[in-house]
Amino acid sequence: MPDHFLHVTDLEADQISAVFDLAAEVKTKLRARDRWRPFDGLTLAMIFAKPSARTRISFETGFYRLGGHALYLGPDDIGIGKRETVKDIARVVSRFNDIIMARLFEHAHVLELAEYSAVPVVNGLTNYNHPCQIMADMFTIWEHLGRLDDLHIAYVGDGNNIVHSWLRLASRIPLRLTIACPENYQPDADTLALARHAGLSEVTISHEPLTAVRGADVVYTDVWASMGQKEKADERRASFAGFTVTSELMAATGRNALFMHCLPAERGVEVTDEVMEADYSIVFDQAENRMHVQCAIMLTLLGSGNK
Repeated sequence: MPDHFLHVTDLEADQISAVFDLAAEVKTKLRARDRWRPFDGLTLAMIFAKPSARTRISFETGFYRLGGHALYLGPDDIGIGKRETVKDIARVVSRFNDIIMARLFEHAHVLELAEYSAVPVVNGLTNYNHPCQIMADMFTIWEHLGRLDDLHIAYVGDGNNIVHSWLRLASRIPLRLTIACPENYQPDADTLALARHAGLSEVTISHEPLTAVRGADVVYTDVWASMGQKEKADERRASFAGFTVTSELMAATGRNALFMHCLPAERGVEVTDEVMEADYSIVFDQAENRMHVQCAIMLTLLGSGNK
């Protein structure tokens, strides 16, 4: 197993499957209020340069419910890379805690944090990728469709950190991945090349949402302007005209496709309220599964799964 979880590609295909099996066990035990406490006596330091409701709630609640203590360190507590160097923070925080989760802006910062930390580091999000989210997403698809193979994922929107994690997953698990985005909002070229070079998945870039979703098992979207991009929200809305996921777009799949969104959603912008509330929407299953999958990832890194 890897020392840290910074990218989906830190895990091999069999390790991803093992994490999903463990996540299913975690979910069963937590829902049953089982007194399973594999994190008893352990502490998780959560470093947030980029605030988030779901990330904090899912990590803090999950770690606590499995017996551990989670410590929240917000932007005012640690000025990572500003008030203090990343490598100094890594060496100090890892002397007090058993594992670190970091949700940061700069991807280089999470890499440096892992380089100098004496304990495992989990990437809770950077501007480049969001590996915990995509692991939870794939676990959710597995729950609903009962398989990890022969899947067509159609992503509609910005070629952002979510897309980068989907591309990395496509280099580990065979997928048909279609990314529909405006021409000026394509994903990172190197990450796209990584996915294609692996030779496992069919990866297509499209600029026509209605064409891109045909035959999809899952239609996925995200906000058009993430945190730190809000000053360009109007410009982005103009660029993404025609990329809203509507009931008509879902019907264009030609099958009973599932709808996914990593949240928070701007209803009426990248997705309609009707789609969010439809029976085929599994966005809140995704949200819940963040906790279970993240716990499974931390159990794996800490070797605590059999305690």
